[in-house]
Amino acid sequence: MTIPGLSPALTAALAAAPRRLLPALLLCLATWPALAQGRQDFTLINRTGYEIREVYVGPTRSDSWGRDVLGDGVLPANARREIRFSARTRDCMFDIKVVYSDDDSTAEWRNLDLCSISRISLYWDAKRQVSRAEWE
Repeated sequence: MTIPGLSPALTAALAAAPRRLLPALLLCLATWPALAQGRQDFTLINRTGYEIREVYVGPTRSDSWGRDVLGDGVLPANARREIRFSARTRDCMFDIKVVYSDDDSTAEWRNLDLCSISRISLYWDAKRQVSRAEWE
């Protein structure tokens, strides 16, 4: 018996399990991805009208931004990106920094409680010439 994505040991355990336990084991496996997600996960939506080249999400308590969560990619205007955290992440308070592709300008938002935020939308306020964020 081979189940794609499962380790050989887990596959063997499933094969050896009594039939009455199989539904419970399959239910546990089905919920595993949800358990592996961090409670800080959120969707970042770029409604600025400009491409974002870099996004940094760092714990408020840290002096370092860490790595660009976009990696080699960009966040085009009117696009969204799921930002995922490890289930082991304990911090809730984070700072976010974006770098725009067109002129290297940056915008930052501090002390965001990502444990209670599921979506962050970024906007460009042309009148004030500043980026702003709304979250829910």
